[in-house]
Amino acid sequence: MANIAKTKVVFELVTPTALAVSEDVDMVVVPGIEGDFGVLPGHTLVLTTIRPGVISMYIGDEITKSLFVEGGFAEANPEGCTVLAEGVTDIAEISAEDAQARLVAARDALVNSDDTTADNEVKVAEAMVIAAGGNATQH
Repeated sequence: MANIAKTKVVFELVTPTALAVSEDVDMVVVPGIEGDFGVLPGHTLVLTTIRPGVISMYIGDEITKSLFVEGGFAEANPEGCTVLAEGVTDIAEISAEDAQARLVAARDALVNSDDTTADNEVKVAEAMVIAAGGNATQH
């Protein structure tokens, strides 16, 4: 097992309710608050907030899994990467229509509220629409 840690990244994604992913990958790309960043074996220590967006897991040059995260925190270190996500959905389970409906509902809720939670939901829904291949500027 010691050799895996030197040639693979141990990637774990944790939600408030469960360990959603625990896999050894060649690279993971995370949507950091200041931009996407890739984690390879031997990565320097980084602690950062993540924005709503897509995490891509790689084996070789192939993306093996793409996950939409609603925000949270990430820690990268020489052995791996751990993401503490507010919510996670496999990209394959998100339809453009469902994402667009979530965005419309979030924007309607924002109009009727001055709560920062409503504003955050709009940002999450916009990112989900984009991840699903839609256009977040539509109404």
